[in-house]
Amino acid sequence: MAATTGDTEQHTEAPGPGPASQPGRRRPGGIAMAVSVFGELLITAGLVLGLFVVYSLWWTNVLADRKAGEEGDKVRDNWASDRSGSTGGPGALDTKDGVGFLHVPAMGEGDILIKKGTDTELLNDGVAGYYTDPVKAALPTSGKNGNFSLAAHRDGHGAKFHDIHKIDKGDAIVYETKDNWYVYKVYAMLPETSKYNVDVLAAIPGGSGKKKAGKYITLTTCTPVFTSRYRYIVWGELDRVEKVDEDRTPPKELRQG
Repeated sequence: MAATTGDTEQHTEAPGPGPASQPGRRRPGGIAMAVSVFGELLITAGLVLGLFVVYSLWWTNVLADRKAGEEGDKVRDNWASDRSGSTGGPGALDTKDGVGFLHVPAMGEGDILIKKGTDTELLNDGVAGYYTDPVKAALPTSGKNGNFSLAAHRDGHGAKFHDIHKIDKGDAIVYETKDNWYVYKVYAMLPETSKYNVDVLAAIPGGSGKKKAGKYITLTTCTPVFTSRYRYIVWGELDRVEKVDEDRTPPKELRQG
């Protein structure tokens, strides 16, 4: 027996076979070790991928919604402080803060801030943007015929058009400016088209069934979900314009339910 602390005599034993040399035990083979290492790498890669998905589809939404909320509040503050009596305001001008808000009850979203442009950096802030290229959108505040064409992300970075597939014919799309509510009614959808199909953005939207000039709105986003392979399109036509009252009472379409 080996001595413990406090013994006055020590005994030694002859060394026996180590664990590796005991009968019935083998060292792991090269293939087994490679499989084990590969399995650990797969687990690590899975964790990294999972974290990336959480970041892309959840955390970017949190950041974008926060940013869009701050910018939206700024626009509304500007409207409230505008006592100049002008009839245009941010709803008629290209401002860096935003030109108004989009409301689509069928998508379940609240007010979506609309800004000028459709580049990725702008849309990543959780807003919708109106097209300036390759086809220039016609803002409703001009009072002229044309197509108010908009884009927003479907997944990540606010995902403002995530539920675009829930929109149906007859549903309302409302554009809010400082002075007016522009109420559109959906008349056609195109569930899938090429990302290069710019005809859908034309003044008379190609593929929508319309043949004459009018006051249209077009919503565009990526499809299928989680990809950018194709585009999903929704078209609406202006039904009426309501003046904003002192209480900013929304149209009936936004008060239902």
